[in-house]
Amino acid sequence: MRILIVEDDPVLRGVMQRSLADAGHRVDVAASVAEAHHFWCVQPFDAVLLDLNLPLDGADEGAGGAQLGSGLAVLRAARARGDRTPVLVLTARDRTHERIAGLDAGADDYLGKPFDLAEVEARLRALVRRSRGTQDRTAAGALVLDRHVRRFTLHGLPLELPAREFEVLWELMTPPGRVVNKRTLSEKLSDFDETLGDNALEAFISRLRKKLAGSGAGIRTLRGLGYMLEAQAAPPADGMP
Repeated sequence: MRILIVEDDPVLRGVMQRSLADAGHRVDVAASVAEAHHFWCVQPFDAVLLDLNLPLDGADEGAGGAQLGSGLAVLRAARARGDRTPVLVLTARDRTHERIAGLDAGADDYLGKPFDLAEVEARLRALVRRSRGTQDRTAAGALVLDRHVRRFTLHGLPLELPAREFEVLWELMTPPGRVVNKRTLSEKLSDFDETLGDNALEAFISRLRKKLAGSGAGIRTLRGLGYMLEAQAAPPADGMP
């Protein structure tokens, strides 16, 4: 998953970033209202971890006279422009009326500090499952994805993939049968300082097709739309019509 962490505490932000990256996720971070607005507008994410107490400007991080803003303003702006990315609010402010304010602003879940990092990751997986209608274990033909352990198997054996091919196949399996727009796929797999071009993306797709040959799962190109991974019908047995 590609996750945006919006947290002004540099220690906590770093701990969450390392934990989620170690779990195999692509993680971007913002430390202020302004940075969160910017990143969330220019980059598609699978989920957002959002703190409520934030400085307005990243330049004020750690400054005694920093102007305080609100993560709720970032969330309301995203929902107002039609962005339905799942949001998990993380804050020490766990009083009832503040939980209600976060949920009313469009948050999907709420977790008070201190929290367990494993629970954060589990809740994120649950939010994304609900938003996409997927399960932790998904199959197409002989290809199986277990999201909990971040592992693909093919015909019951581990399918080892380079990092970028793994990410492409993950997106196509979330869930199978869903058309994934080429631009959206490229943006989600790009870094802010390095864009994944069409040629590179097509090369990854070509390699994956070869590795999935004979598995009952295939990647179809829908001209003008994008790619779709789907289960394929088994060829008829010899002598059958």
